[in-house]
Amino acid sequence: MLVLASASPRRSELLTQAGYTFVVHPAHIPEDPLPNEDPLAYVTRLAREKAEAVFAELSREWEKEGLGGQFPQVVLGADTTVAVDGLILGKPEDAADAARMLRLLSGRAHCVMTGIAVVSAEATEVAAESTEVTFIELTDQEIAGYIATGEPMDKAGAYAIQGLAARWIPRIEGCYFNVVGLPIARVSALLKIPRLPPASC
Repeated sequence: MLVLASASPRRSELLTQAGYTFVVHPAHIPEDPLPNEDPLAYVTRLAREKAEAVFAELSREWEKEGLGGQFPQVVLGADTTVAVDGLILGKPEDAADAARMLRLLSGRAHCVMTGIAVVSAEATEVAAESTEVTFIELTDQEIAGYIATGEPMDKAGAYAIQGLAARWIPRIEGCYFNVVGLPIARVSALLKIPRLPPASC
C-alpha cells in the first residue's frame, strides 16, 4: 500500500486518476525556506522531510503494535512551489500577498517545481520536475477579481492552472500535472526506478 504524505486534494485526485491505491497521512513539518535556499533545493528537501516524517511516525506505530519486522509500506512526499527571479512563491499569507505574487507573474514566464520523495524501509529516493508557465499581462482589476473568488489562497504562486487562472495561461513547457501539484509520470518512474535526476527549467 502506498501512503501519501499530503493533504492536498489535487494530489489525491491525480494519484486516483493514475490508478494508484493509497491512503492519506499528511505530514506536519515547518515549510519555511532555509536562508539562501534555492527553489529546487527547497522543494526536494521538503518532499524528503515530509515523506521521512510520515514514515518514521507510521514505523513507530507499527512497532508499538508489536507487528514485527520493518514497516512494510512506501511513503510518497511532495512539495510544489513557483519560482520567479530566484524567488520562492509559496501559498499566499493573505489577499495582499496573493496580489503581490500575481503581479510578479503577470506578462512573463515562471517555473513551477515539484519535489517528490519515496521512502521505504529499503531506501529513500528523491527527484523533481519543473515546468515553465507563461502568463498574459493581468490588470489590477483582474487580479482583484480573481483573489475575491478565494481560489488563489491555498495555491503555490497564488493561482490554479486547472481553475479560473487557466484563461491567463497561453502556453506551458513541460508537465501539466506538475503544475497541478504532482508530476504523475515522474512519480510512477520513481516508484519503479531509483535515483532519477532532478529536472529543471
